[in-house]
Amino acid sequence: MSTKALYIRHKAQPGKRDEVKRIWEKYARAYIEGASGQVAYVYGFDDTDPDAIVAYQLYTDEAGTGDFVKQPWYPDYERETAALLAGPSEFRTITPQWIKGDA
Repeated sequence: MSTKALYIRHKAQPGKRDEVKRIWEKYARAYIEGASGQVAYVYGFDDTDPDAIVAYQLYTDEAGTGDFVKQPWYPDYERETAALLAGPSEFRTITPQWIKGDA
């Protein structure tokens, strides 16, 4: 299996999670919808933490995992969200061992 996945957890400053989401929608959503190397992308709010955001990304291969940060809009996205985050985000690379529906 050559797929790669990323797990990212952002911690927004108290009450700023919706603002972080709006910035993500402004910069990243359209790119993600058209990214052919991404098999799946889940952007969600943590149900146990009112300030946490989790993104799970599944790619066809390891090369695709770095494309997101190479986009021309990424520095603006990063700068705008950094002002709303409580600290560094958690990034984890995952090597899937099994994926439902994968032949």
